[in-house]
Amino acid sequence: MPPAKQSKAQISAAASAGGKKTKKKWSKGKVKDKAQHAVMLDQPTYDKLVKDVATYKLVTVSVLVDRMKISGSVARVALRELEARGTIKQVVGHSKQLTYTRSVAVADE
Repeated sequence: MPPAKQSKAQISAAASAGGKKTKKKWSKGKVKDKAQHAVMLDQPTYDKLVKDVATYKLVTVSVLVDRMKISGSVARVALRELEARGTIKQVVGHSKQLTYTRSVAVADE
């Protein structure tokens, strides 16, 4: 038995009745908080830098930025000064990633 014929009005009503869900809302995405890193070294930060970096086994720009909350350009200058003082020594001297280590082995407790 063939299906019953529907009028154009019935077909359009059936088509418009289906899928009446609300339209998907796109999320704005996750927004990362902007880091507030120091762009100049104040005396307490400098003292902490000199004291703590001598105990780090691996010293890079990214390690200083992460632990000391200073900017990358300040970290690069600090690494050059610490190397000149003899606190750290350079292990790898790539143009983009400088890797240092402590120059005097610290006795592990």
